[in-house]
Amino acid sequence: MSEVQDSVIVEYEKRDNIAIITMNRPRYNNVQNSKMTYAMDAAFAKAVDDDEVKVIILAGAGKHFSAGHDIGTPGRDVDQTFERKHLWYDHTNKPGGEFLYAREQEVYLGMCRRWRDIPKPTIAMVQGACVAGGLMLAWVCDLIVASDDAFFQDPVVKMGIPGVEYFAHCYEMPPRIAKEFLFLGERMPAERAYQVGMINRMVPREQLFDTTMDVAQRIAQMPRLGLQLTKQVINTAEDNMGKRNTMDMVFGYHHFAHVHNELVSGDKLAGFDGKAMAAANKTQAAKQEES
Repeated sequence: MSEVQDSVIVEYEKRDNIAIITMNRPRYNNVQNSKMTYAMDAAFAKAVDDDEVKVIILAGAGKHFSAGHDIGTPGRDVDQTFERKHLWYDHTNKPGGEFLYAREQEVYLGMCRRWRDIPKPTIAMVQGACVAGGLMLAWVCDLIVASDDAFFQDPVVKMGIPGVEYFAHCYEMPPRIAKEFLFLGERMPAERAYQVGMINRMVPREQLFDTTMDVAQRIAQMPRLGLQLTKQVINTAEDNMGKRNTMDMVFGYHHFAHVHNELVSGDKLAGFDGKAMAAANKTQAAKQEES
């Protein structure tokens, strides 16, 4: 079975005044390559430009919402050039740490901040795995509705890296819980994510779509400008509490860790590819269940 075609790597559907954007790499658990990132951005732009759309839902096809960044599928495209959406230069011909620093300013930190500022309410509809880069995609949304079998995890401390590029951990959960989340790198079940305030609703998998649509439809009854201003007020309040500055600081440490890894091991990810990371996570999950 080959990689999904570019035209369907992200699906777009409109139901009345709700836009549904679906990541469509189920064979690879919707891991995010640049191709998907730019397709998602185009889909978000389409929803923003459509005055009939009042609310945007972000979903993942298949068993899992998103297992993170693409660090090992046949569709990994870290060395490819794309038409950039921010004023960062092309990364592909840059030496040393500049290669990933420029790329991730564009496709990870920059894109996530761009999507967080979308002037329409967004809802992440999460099932199964929401891991590492998948957290970023859920956390940029205004609300998160999750199935009771969903789990959340940022295991990248295993690589010596202090969390994913869009570092919202201590704004999505209390700081002491964020430390536990990162220090242990273990799966946080949906129930605990609900308890610490990371998600808004937790429902059985078979009710996930209907519940998310119901929430979206009720939000869509509100006036567009009122929704936009309310979102802007709360986002600005978060930034006044240091969210944006914290991200800038962590992003620098994140890339120091990449360069350190390469110097001591010859690999920016400390020798972890997709399969190795998945195997480590499964082993850790099994130990977690036993304890």
